[in-house]
Amino acid sequence: MRKMAESEEEVDVLVQRVVKDIATAFRRNPNINEIGLIPCLEARYNRSPIVLLENKLGIESWCVKLLLPSVHSKLVLYRQRKLWLDRDALTDLTCTLLLLNPDFTTAWNVRKELVQLGALDPFKDLYLGKLALTKFPKSPETWIHRRWVFQKVVQEICLLNSRNGINSGMLSTEQMYRIIQDEMAVCSAAAGRYPSNYNAWSHRIWILQHVAKCNLKILLDELSNTKYWVSTHVSDHSGFHYRQFLLKSVAGNSRGPAVANAGVGFSRKPSSKDHCTSLPMHVKQEGASADSHAIDVPLMIEEEMELCTDLIESYPGHEALWSHRRSVFYLWHCWNRDRLQVLSDTSNRSEGTKDNVQMATAGSYSARGIDGDAVGDRAKQGYTQEIKRLKRGPSLDLHSLLEEHRFIDTILAGCTNLEQARFATAYRKWLDMVIGQ
Repeated sequence: MRKMAESEEEVDVLVQRVVKDIATAFRRNPNINEIGLIPCLEARYNRSPIVLLENKLGIESWCVKLLLPSVHSKLVLYRQRKLWLDRDALTDLTCTLLLLNPDFTTAWNVRKELVQLGALDPFKDLYLGKLALTKFPKSPETWIHRRWVFQKVVQEICLLNSRNGINSGMLSTEQMYRIIQDEMAVCSAAAGRYPSNYNAWSHRIWILQHVAKCNLKILLDELSNTKYWVSTHVSDHSGFHYRQFLLKSVAGNSRGPAVANAGVGFSRKPSSKDHCTSLPMHVKQEGASADSHAIDVPLMIEEEMELCTDLIESYPGHEALWSHRRSVFYLWHCWNRDRLQVLSDTSNRSEGTKDNVQMATAGSYSARGIDGDAVGDRAKQGYTQEIKRLKRGPSLDLHSLLEEHRFIDTILAGCTNLEQARFATAYRKWLDMVIGQ
């Protein structure tokens, strides 16, 4: 029993030393950007198991089996009010625990309480989560906690702006772009470390919805920024799903009454050879604001379909590419159908008021020899021309069923990849069943 007690005391001393060494490492180098385990079965030297090299923090693996149960037990005892710890000790203890096991919800909850009490800077908590994601990029608890802290950060910035009389207590455009850019970098790094990292891409969507409020310029910037990423991760379903969200959001914004000045549009189509390097160019005239240009949704979707074509031909046999093509084509199908319906309804309402227009204007114009029918025709001319243009153009030409079938025939004609042939056949069947009905 005495030997066991001495062993427990030694472990407790070791744990206190390691926790202190980790806290000291962060004070010595506040720019640590990655953590990791150093394979080491036993302590070979009489030194700390914490290694700080440049901006990398390493923990020798032999101490983890002693360190993790001990800090876990201490935190549980604290929550059960069987052990008292001051705020600094809690901060250091939870930091050590979360670097080793970021899915321990109790530790994140303790840090939430410290943030609410003002004992912990929320920016430091974001920093800790960023480090944890370098080792555990899919940790769901880390992403959940990160959203909570992010809301606190935004609230603090808005409160500070309100006190200083800046921007009516709201986030300025510069502040919003800066914090969103930093968060997108964290998401991109996590997505690159773990394939199909649904949690990272979902967090990215959450940022766009709740912080950026689906700002049109940011949506278009994200389309541009993620194009190269998906071109080099052709099997990542989550990355392509994120682009589908962006496309739907941009197309949805263009349905409103301010279509003509909804945001910026694309100025050129990428060539089939530069899909990995070229990014969509936004239409921007010198001296004009970004909100003074219309979104060319058909061109945006056409560019995305061309990207799909290039990737499918370059990297055969990847289901994510075919699934993305299906979603993009279906988006075009629904958008064009809804657009035609809106224009048709508007034209019908205009035609219904034609007689009233004629009666109101025929008397004043008859003295000058102008026919009232001409006035009524002008009232609906814009709508009918727009409908004719759409019926002549996108609904029949742009990525029509015939063109899609030709693309499938081209793929199957020289196909030697069985998976590619299977995906192409399934896509053709989907076109006939869903779109061709």
